[in-house]
Amino acid sequence: MYKVYGSVSSRAFRVLWMLEELGVAYEYHDAKPHSEAVRALNPAGKVPILVDGDAVLTDSTAILTYLADKHGKLTYPAGTVERAHQDALLHTILDEFDAVLWTATRHKFILPEERRVPEVSASLKWEFGRNLERLAQRFVGPFLQGDQMTIADIVAVHCLNWAYGAKFPMENEKLLAYAKAMRGRAAFKRVRDMGA
Repeated sequence: MYKVYGSVSSRAFRVLWMLEELGVAYEYHDAKPHSEAVRALNPAGKVPILVDGDAVLTDSTAILTYLADKHGKLTYPAGTVERAHQDALLHTILDEFDAVLWTATRHKFILPEERRVPEVSASLKWEFGRNLERLAQRFVGPFLQGDQMTIADIVAVHCLNWAYGAKFPMENEKLLAYAKAMRGRAAFKRVRDMGA
């Protein structure tokens, strides 16, 4: 049985959502970054962590890719053009959404106070808004690539929800409707309710 370490309010949400979509059994350990339980598995202290037998996997995207490939779901097959497009979308979302949001978060309360640059927030919000419009132009619907949901959708929706909570610009109606529809999925709701 898989074991997941992290909190619902972290990127562990992505892994939990993936497991719920797959319908496979797992054990959830609500663990904060840098806690003793987390450091025992990942000396860097970062979450999420997936334990599969003797294997300890870190980084949400690596875990999602592993699970998708292992179970043959929420991904296109390796070596296909569709997979290349999926990977391109995933890397774009990580670069243009996740990285921007994480930089803003670090400068808000993660970094030592003397290392924070609060003024960077306005620039990051502008960048996020620009990137949102670019993603909207690539959006096919009902999922990012059309009729098949992939791990890129999980990361994208997690980032869109993160942005909403952080009061980043979310003015594209097409992507707002997409995020709302994705939040309506039963698997998403089950994970959301774990954090309630």
